[in-house]
Amino acid sequence: MSEGTSMAMESSENGTDLSQDDNGTIVEMPEDTILSQQTSVNLVPFIGQRFVSQDAAYEFYCSFAKQCGFSIRRHRTRGKDGIGRGVTRRDFTCHRGGYPQMKLSEDGKMQRNRKSSRCGCRAYMRIVKRADFNVPEWRVTAFSNIHNHELLKANEVCLLPAYCTITPDDKARICMFAKAGMSVRQMLRLMELEKGIKLGCLPFTEIDVRNLLQSFRNVNRDNDPIDLIAMCKKLKDENPNFQYDFKLDGHNRLEHIAWTYASSVQLYVSFGDAVVFDTTHRLDAYDMLLGVWVGVDNHGMTTFFGCVLLRDENIQSFSWGLKTFLGFMKGKAPQTLLTDQNMWLKEAIAIEMPETKHAFSICHIISKFSDWFSVLLGSRYDDWKSDFYRLYSLELLEEFEEEWREMIDKYGLHDNKHIISLYALRTFWALPFLRPYFFAGLTSLCQSETTTTFIQRILSAQSRLDRFVEQVAEVVEFNDRAGSKQKQPRKSQKVCLKTGSPIESHAATVLTPYAFGKLQEELLLAPQYASFVVDEGCFEVKHHTQMDGGCKVICVLCEEQISCSCHHFEFSGILCRHVLRVLSSNNCFHIPDPYLPSRWRLNSSSSINPLSNAMREHSEKIQLLESLTSALIAESIETKERLDVACEQTAMVLSHIKDLPRTTQSANGIVYNCPSDLILPEVEDTDGIVQSFTMGTSHEPLTSGKLKDRRPRDGIDITRKRRHYSDSCCGHFEHDSSDCPMMEGDNLNGDALGYI
Repeated sequence: MSEGTSMAMESSENGTDLSQDDNGTIVEMPEDTILSQQTSVNLVPFIGQRFVSQDAAYEFYCSFAKQCGFSIRRHRTRGKDGIGRGVTRRDFTCHRGGYPQMKLSEDGKMQRNRKSSRCGCRAYMRIVKRADFNVPEWRVTAFSNIHNHELLKANEVCLLPAYCTITPDDKARICMFAKAGMSVRQMLRLMELEKGIKLGCLPFTEIDVRNLLQSFRNVNRDNDPIDLIAMCKKLKDENPNFQYDFKLDGHNRLEHIAWTYASSVQLYVSFGDAVVFDTTHRLDAYDMLLGVWVGVDNHGMTTFFGCVLLRDENIQSFSWGLKTFLGFMKGKAPQTLLTDQNMWLKEAIAIEMPETKHAFSICHIISKFSDWFSVLLGSRYDDWKSDFYRLYSLELLEEFEEEWREMIDKYGLHDNKHIISLYALRTFWALPFLRPYFFAGLTSLCQSETTTTFIQRILSAQSRLDRFVEQVAEVVEFNDRAGSKQKQPRKSQKVCLKTGSPIESHAATVLTPYAFGKLQEELLLAPQYASFVVDEGCFEVKHHTQMDGGCKVICVLCEEQISCSCHHFEFSGILCRHVLRVLSSNNCFHIPDPYLPSRWRLNSSSSINPLSNAMREHSEKIQLLESLTSALIAESIETKERLDVACEQTAMVLSHIKDLPRTTQSANGIVYNCPSDLILPEVEDTDGIVQSFTMGTSHEPLTSGKLKDRRPRDGIDITRKRRHYSDSCCGHFEHDSSDCPMMEGDNLNGDALGYI
């Protein structure tokens, strides 16, 4: 294939043209050979080669470059971490690619012309992010190995700075040798003898060791931890809601320290039901493990809950960290906790959080697959990975157990230690075992990437230990500001209705755009399913192409009892397509309140509401007001005339209420402010007609996020009273379908509801 043809194929695959400096010979291979044994350095990168991450691709290309006689560096990217879809393309180039650029010095003069190794070499490899089976991976889409310079020999390439790396084990040995008083040359000779390699063949030089020792001297391991504690005390004095705790060892040295911020504690009140505890990073300069607690808010944004630094990685250290975190959060443990596959941490969680469902992040497991199975399975690795993803996503336990055995037989993995370990720990990672528990979407690989990006920002902030707490605070504050900026347009944006369903219209006024998008996905798929009555309140729902199987749905509207055997609501807090199909078949136009969780609502707040006591005192009247409000909106949007009258009359009522005293003292002496506005977001149907749901004066700007819901307050769930109906209708008023105001005159029945 000609060079021009190869370039055209690469360009069309990415939807963009290569720039001038991307020219080169593209090595291309057929699509059916897109498997790489990534553990071998004898392979050449090829088009279609797959990697689980950018780092895996970098390491592979780095190994190839070292074998050829050059080193590489990270070059251009498309997208940015934490913004939109994040980084979607990455280029790696030869270390001699590009040309040196003259820079201005501080006094405005051009710097002197320093020598540079860059000579415009065009050798490079490009990777692009793709998603198969909803699992993101990186594929090689362009590769050129044509250099315009001489390549180095094997004994020369190891001297390039990129390959002069010192492993953590070697760093520990060098530190020990330095404490014993050995010279640098003695250290190098001893390590050569220990490793059994020739003189001068270590992957680092004498200069690298001296630089490492100098960096150790710059780190004051005795005073920095003391300064860190002093910094925490200073922050505590400035803000009493800042919390920290630490532990000293027998020599009065810092062993562990944990901290959290006032905003984090408030966020945890609303969004601490599902938490990620990441312990995969370390502060190398201080040889301390870094643990970060994060979660996700009602807009799908990453939230920070706390940090911990641990000297050792054992059960006792993890137990101290978990116990301290619970102390910060007033003893409230999360419902679910997602971690990496660490057995010490697993034991500590079982001790300190026995009621919490512990799960392993599938991302950490998948990242090891290339090393575990690519060489073992060879050309069948791709098929095995597809089978594993399908098994991982199954709904029923029985199906998982049966198909797991079939997979083992198919690929002959009966004695593989990794397969044995995965099966033994299946209750910690397989979705059929995790679906009955609420994870708020944290198990998805997309959310895992967002979490990793946030933690990388924290790691990039580390310098001196005493400044680390302040720098983490700056990262958290920046994340909060960025999240607020992204939420504002989300709140005011028009929500596009795609099904014409009253259920969809109702949900659009209650849920955040993030949660509504998830529900809308299920609504769009619901028409593909058939619903059959099995018994009173019991239904069987299955896809129209299925002959057997299906999901069992329990739906008793009069008792507001809904459940599905797929456990999608329990897992994500969003009703599944099976339940939505049953609701439409039973002429239910609104989702019952208990199935619109407060943590996904527009007005879900991380602050403690001072109205909680008063709300409990007047809960019945508030429920009545909310019912009337829902009825008012449902009736008003029928015609423009109704909407105009509703706005006019509501404005008059609201004006009268505003003239009344704005503060009321409850029986327990608490003074609170009465809410004066009720504003709902715009929604747009598929015809482009914007429906603005606003209650208040007509001249007030349209905003959102103020709709009051019945969410738990101080441990008490304010929900509607159970109502009993003689027949299912809209689910909002104490009447049957014969005199339902929403069905009157429209002759609506189950067959007439064509939206699902």
